[in-house]
Amino acid sequence: MPESDRRPRLTPAVADVRRAVREAIDDVPEGALVLVALSGGPDSLALAAAAAFEAERAGVRAGAVVVDHGLQPGSGDAAERAAAQARALGLDPVRVVPVQVSPEGSPEAAARQARYAALLQVRKQEGAAAVLLGHTLDDQAETVLLGLARGSGPESLWGMHPRIGFLRRPLLQVRRATTHQACRDLGVEPWHDPHNDDDRFLRVRVRHQVLPKLDEVLGGGVALALTRTADTLREDAEALAHFAQEQVVDLVEHAEGGLSLDVGGLESNPPALRQRIIRLAVQSEFHTALSRQQTLEVSRLVTDWHGQGPIHLPGIRVTREGRRLVFVAA
Repeated sequence: MPESDRRPRLTPAVADVRRAVREAIDDVPEGALVLVALSGGPDSLALAAAAAFEAERAGVRAGAVVVDHGLQPGSGDAAERAAAQARALGLDPVRVVPVQVSPEGSPEAAARQARYAALLQVRKQEGAAAVLLGHTLDDQAETVLLGLARGSGPESLWGMHPRIGFLRRPLLQVRRATTHQACRDLGVEPWHDPHNDDDRFLRVRVRHQVLPKLDEVLGGGVALALTRTADTLREDAEALAHFAQEQVVDLVEHAEGGLSLDVGGLESNPPALRQRIIRLAVQSEFHTALSRQQTLEVSRLVTDWHGQGPIHLPGIRVTREGRRLVFVAA
């Protein structure tokens, strides 16, 4: 049989996933290694296949890390099957890493923490330039909707970042249906995690009940709208963070046991920027993250000053002295 007959047909779904990976690794140095976080599910398997294809053409190496969380019977077999698929795709090295998931708190959060720790450890051991994660546009929409429901502030609506350090998410603009179709087109059989259909998990209920209902009521396009919102908020937040960083340099004076901020400079800024400057200054000096309510209390020393006494934050005392806010370790 001719080589062209054996080669998988390039379909729109396969092309979309490959294009996303190509853009994600376009700055990886020639000869460097990228690792795919592979569960064996449709998203990560489509990602692994695309990475194997694109890495070769980009002159970089592609490997895989399979994390076995040990949370269900047969997880070890599923991990070995995913590793075998990665090797068949031409990925090398392929590492299977068993992890211990803490029983404390949310099982989803504990599993995520254990997984990322394992991925970053293997990246360091192998000297990889990047780790590719298989989160899709649909995962992003679920994340934004959960953040909105929890009301935990604008940062929760940013969703997942396309890049944080060595972690890259090439598929955040690719639909879940596309990765499933890519696997079918390539003739690879993904593993379907039963946890993804378990309604005990909040994210599963959002995926199977909430988002479909929103699409039904609002006429579709909800996932795309949520991800566009996340992108816009993240861009705005990055701009505000840049301006806050510039302002802090001019407004901060370091003092014994802490720092002070110029009241006039804070007052001249709009609330969103003023509050970011306060949070940034405190985080930088005291390694403490202020809540919104705490930040607003400090801000009132600027905008609603009528001689009130000091504000006591965790480990910090804030007073207004003339035209400066003084922060000292309590």
